[in-house]
Amino acid sequence: MKPLAPRATLPAIWKMGVLGVALCWFSGSGWSQVSTDEEALPTRILFVFDASNSMNAFWSGDRKIQTATRLLSETLKGLHQSDELELGLRVYGHGTKHVPGEQDCDDTELVVPFSSFNNLIIKQSLSRIRAQGTTPIARSLELAADDFPESPGRNVIVLITDGIEACDEDPCAVSRALQAKGITLKPFVIGMGMDDLMAESLNCIGNFYDAADPQAFEHVLQLVLEQAMHNTTVQVDLLNRSGEATESNMAYSFTDSRTGVHHPQWVHTLRWGGGADTLYIDPLPLYTLTVHSLPEARLDSLSLKPGVHNTIAVPDMGTGHLTPRFARGVRTDYGSVDVHWHVQGACEPFFSSDVGTRTRFRAGTYDLTFGTNPPVIVTGVQVEEGQDLKVEIPAPGSLVLQAATSGYAVVMEAQSLQPVLQFDASDLAGIHTLQPGEYNVVFRARNARGTLYSIQKNFTVASGTTTTIKLHG
Repeated sequence: MKPLAPRATLPAIWKMGVLGVALCWFSGSGWSQVSTDEEALPTRILFVFDASNSMNAFWSGDRKIQTATRLLSETLKGLHQSDELELGLRVYGHGTKHVPGEQDCDDTELVVPFSSFNNLIIKQSLSRIRAQGTTPIARSLELAADDFPESPGRNVIVLITDGIEACDEDPCAVSRALQAKGITLKPFVIGMGMDDLMAESLNCIGNFYDAADPQAFEHVLQLVLEQAMHNTTVQVDLLNRSGEATESNMAYSFTDSRTGVHHPQWVHTLRWGGGADTLYIDPLPLYTLTVHSLPEARLDSLSLKPGVHNTIAVPDMGTGHLTPRFARGVRTDYGSVDVHWHVQGACEPFFSSDVGTRTRFRAGTYDLTFGTNPPVIVTGVQVEEGQDLKVEIPAPGSLVLQAATSGYAVVMEAQSLQPVLQFDASDLAGIHTLQPGEYNVVFRARNARGTLYSIQKNFTVASGTTTTIKLHG
């Protein structure tokens, strides 16, 4: 085994988008406290809707304003209504036609105040909106905080926008000011076609998701509203050996310990700028968390605290890459060769891959078994965080057996006498692929009636060469 020099892995690069939905959570108590009667409080969702001139641009055949209005209206129609759910609608950019250099940055209005059972009123109001103005996001968010009643409740803002702040104000500063007042802002943003600079400008108020088309936008909108109806959140931090939450892009599953149902199942994602995604989850079951890494990591008997933000830290998740392969420059005749991976000293493999496949593993020490003939076992392979290693074994050679008749034969490793080829009253003629090494063959022709007619020969197989053995005198 001769590993190559380690090579640092590259960080994941996120491509974010423009047409966005931001979900903002305002709560005076913050994430770390639990109110025993919080479930009895009303949930208030305020839609802050972008009706700026840019919403007239076409997106998959329709104008953005038409698509966003239609999909939001359809979602509202299917939303379960109750006395505990209150909806409101604030619109910006709809009142004053946009004129370059003469933007109306006060063009933001609470169109539908909070009320129960008013989803159809909001739908009718959306149908009368015309996109024509500018984009005062910061001012709309600032005023939106005052749209909520003063009585206790779970207050949520859903911001639907296709662009960034256009009034030289700072949504990030609004977010910081709200948090300084003890208001927790936890938004989610989805979008289409947003470049890195635009995404970064809204990063402070949103987790970014890509809506490449109206179907994706509809899906995420429904997901955001479903999340807005609940208030138990979770993030999974995959820690490297230094305790830093830098690992990502691994699938993981929550399994209900009582029912055995594997739900939810996600692929771990780091937000723009770092930190794991915040996700909404049913807090009632006792869970087993399985991270589908190689080898897998598991946390049993996870109990989530309802009504607050839960952080689950999974230790020792640092990873490196390793590629098992034959020495370069030599052709092999095996075809597909499996490589079985074992935790060092373990009998059962936890994973199998094809030789030559670059695979991501958790940092640790492993044993590899190559499915060659005979098998090659490489022990004590050390995978380090951030390294990209290669484990090479010699390429095989070829053995050509020639016999005048069929018979009984076995090809063995010369020292261990471990059989590698066996022939039972069959024709030995042919080419056989073997790893380099010392071998012997013992043969008796089928029509030979005495043991003393057995033939024994020693031979050597070298990488990339052909060894011919004649068994008929």
